[in-house]
Amino acid sequence: MIKKELIDEIASLYLITHQFRRRIIKSVKGKTVCIKIGGNALTDITVKQQISHQIAELIKLNIKPVLVHGGGIEIKKLLDEVGVKSEFIGGHRKTDAVSIRFIEMALSGGVNKELVSLLNGASVKAVGISGKDANMVIAAKRMHTNNKNGEDNSTDLGFVGDVEKIDTNLIHFLLKSDFVPVLSPISSGYNGETYNVNADMFAGHIAGALKAEKLVALTNIDGLLEDLENPASLIHHLTIDEAKDLFGTVINGGMIPKIEACFTALNQGVKSAHIINGTKKGTLLRILRTDEPIGTTITP
Repeated sequence: MIKKELIDEIASLYLITHQFRRRIIKSVKGKTVCIKIGGNALTDITVKQQISHQIAELIKLNIKPVLVHGGGIEIKKLLDEVGVKSEFIGGHRKTDAVSIRFIEMALSGGVNKELVSLLNGASVKAVGISGKDANMVIAAKRMHTNNKNGEDNSTDLGFVGDVEKIDTNLIHFLLKSDFVPVLSPISSGYNGETYNVNADMFAGHIAGALKAEKLVALTNIDGLLEDLENPASLIHHLTIDEAKDLFGTVINGGMIPKIEACFTALNQGVKSAHIINGTKKGTLLRILRTDEPIGTTITP
């Protein structure tokens, strides 16, 4: 039986959609929007259901969504369950041959298929794939470099990769066939290795390669805050140059790859990138309004 909360949510989304239908940015209609889902948006079933129904409404508005997901929490949970310990270097999980098998299982076999099921339940024809499929994304080993005592030192992170090359043919085929691609960031190396690519950066590269109209990152915070303790300090708009000046102060920690992913997308022709709170009702639909600032928008 569908919970009352979900029924209320569907009704709310229906009202939002019809209220905004005539106010959708014209340039987005018929265009591709790359949506990255992460954080609590992946751990709360109600939030995932809300997002799924918003995706369904986007399709009715003739917008073509491409979804990318992460799954750090799910990875940690599975590795803990099987007793595989993780070492972090510079914010990156050092990944050996054993770990990468479970990481792929958590992302491509767990998170991906759950999202596909929820989307299908919202009448969205979703197809779950990873960067491996059809050699869509080729990755190369990522080395962590730090400067110690005036010298650059590199550390091998194992099966952690950076995007090297993208073939969008499979994604375009799915979109033309009215399917919604749901992408896990697990990718192949040049010699068939398996690499885990940071999901934010993966999304930025995918958005850029597709020449998407927008990149939208759904997180569990309202956007980029000058003061994490003060919601009123939300920065609504930044250019790339303005954002670069905030690294090391306002932009740090987990926000760094999100902002860098925005840069990657924008530098490849994406018109705008947005960081919004995906746990709040209707934000994915509202970001398409022309007159309401939602989250943080970054433009060239």
